[in-house]
Amino acid sequence: MHWTPHAQDLAAAVTHPDSRWRAPVASTPRHVFVPRWWADGSGGWELRDGRRDETAWAAAAYSDRTLVTKVGGLHADHAGPGAAPAGRPTSSSTLPSLVVRMLGHLRVHDDSEVLDVATGSGYSAALLSRLLGEERVTSIDVDPYLTEAAAGRLDEIGLHPKVLTVDATGPVPGEYDRIVSMVAVRPVPASWLAALRPGGRLVTVIANTSMIVTAWKTEDGGAVGQVERDWAMFMSTRTDADYPPGLGDLLEQVRDREGEEVSRGRYGVIDVLESWEVNSMLEVLCPGIEHHFERRDDGRRTAWMLHADGSWARATALRGDPPTVHQGGPRRLWDMLEQIRHRQSMAGGLPVYGAKAVVSPDGVIRLKRGAWEATIG
Repeated sequence: MHWTPHAQDLAAAVTHPDSRWRAPVASTPRHVFVPRWWADGSGGWELRDGRRDETAWAAAAYSDRTLVTKVGGLHADHAGPGAAPAGRPTSSSTLPSLVVRMLGHLRVHDDSEVLDVATGSGYSAALLSRLLGEERVTSIDVDPYLTEAAAGRLDEIGLHPKVLTVDATGPVPGEYDRIVSMVAVRPVPASWLAALRPGGRLVTVIANTSMIVTAWKTEDGGAVGQVERDWAMFMSTRTDADYPPGLGDLLEQVRDREGEEVSRGRYGVIDVLESWEVNSMLEVLCPGIEHHFERRDDGRRTAWMLHADGSWARATALRGDPPTVHQGGPRRLWDMLEQIRHRQSMAGGLPVYGAKAVVSPDGVIRLKRGAWEATIG
């Protein structure tokens, strides 16, 4: 593939003219890192093989979008004809503009030594190596095939950063001036703070939120920073080939069940996962809620909220109408959501973004903005 013009166009699209990341993006063949990927088709996941259609390969690899490379336990590299994996994505090549934004939050110097958490396809390690030199970059991932494949593809383009198979939630090797995570965590692993040199900088995302936390290492072994006024969504850390099963059984049990409490909601039905500020606030205050949303052709919308403690809520309404809300279990999940939406409506926003973040040496994050405080552990 004559890839250079495509990479240059991508660099122009995802970086500003004086960005120090423009040259690395323009000089990195992203297609090498995603020869095959999964597309979300109408009938489920569909395999795409770039080597069979170079034009489509270039269009996908040099677009600013995420390419899913692994679903459940099946990587696209290993998929045979007709493969149809079920489940959630477990690895991807993140959209380049987000990779660049996360790397921009690092504020690297030319001599910075960087730990890249969640190797994935290897693309972020490639950009770091282009800018800083391969000897200053270490990349880790829990999945041995991902690290093997990424190392091979980095080698193919002449880059040789250290790529290791490591569970990032446990001990990590070495010491670093900067740590950037392309996987979401809650709390921050204490091992990252131990590996961060004094005055070093950490950039990560809180699991199941769009909150980017940036923080500088402090003398007590913790870190202080803020929740950026920026947004990102990443898969959460995992220890196995796939994520644990969700709450599908509970969803089927309560899909049409009469609630222990039935009421009329104040606000319309929304897809909470598409309302990033609301979802982030809800996850901070009540972690672990699973959301499902359905929109029918007649305009009817239904949202389900589920929690492992057995709490559930279902809200249904035609678009624009107040919903009928059914709730059950030990907590009233829809009431929590409406309290957050009311605060958002009355205050014109929520306090999560822009909050001060204090990370203790054990990784617990304490947020504060004005009179609002919360702890993420």
